Amino acid sequence: MMKIPQATAKRLPLYYRFLNNLHSSGKQRVSSAELSEAVKVDSATIRRDFSYFGALGKKGYGYNVNYLLNFFRKTLDQDELTKVALIGVGNLGTAFLNYNFFKNNNTKIECAFDVDPTKIGTSIGSVHVHAMDDIEKYLEENHIPVAILTVPAPVAQIITDRLVKSNVKAILNFTPARLNVPLSIRVHHIDLAVELQSLVYFLKHYPMDNVEKES
Repeated sequence: MMKIPQATAKRLPLYYRFLNNLHSSGKQRVSSAELSEAVKVDSATIRRDFSYFGALGKKGYGYNVNYLLNFFRKTLDQDELTKVALIGVGNLGTAFLNYNFFKNNNTKIECAFDVDPTKIGTSIGSVHVHAMDDIEKYLEENHIPVAILTVPAPVAQIITDRLVKSNVKAILNFTPARLNVPLSIRVHHIDLAVELQSLVYFLKHYPMDNVEKES
């Protein structure tokens, strides 16, 4: 995939989801204004995002939904399945296993790991729960490149070090811990408490600003 700004890259799945919905409803074309209203990203940002990929639309016509959908499907590798491991089968981990990104074509939680003997050997949402002791061997043998981390914060770095040894290339971290990893491994941090505090702040200080203006 070509090098584009990270903020743009993060918005591509959002565009793809909306285009998929449009395609399912039979709509054949869409304007940047319609996209803006649906995904809550301003029109100028959408046009700039799309411009990184060349001429995706025509002035006065808008964008061909089917063309855009196929373009972003290829760009996001929607036809290639990426296996994901979930580490930590607590309340949040269990919710992920039951959901398992069923609307995504290209990601699937393949396995889960925990230390609780009452969970090890069971299946949740059709995903088998393995013992934490088996992480390195299982992930390496099954070539699983992505892990979702939902363990308690005090053990997050310890588990991360084991994931590094397992040749995991990317980690989605739902713990408050800030992880130390080699430069070759990408980590996205999602701290729900921080996000909630941020939401409350914006609610109080920017009550009318409902459109995302991330550049």
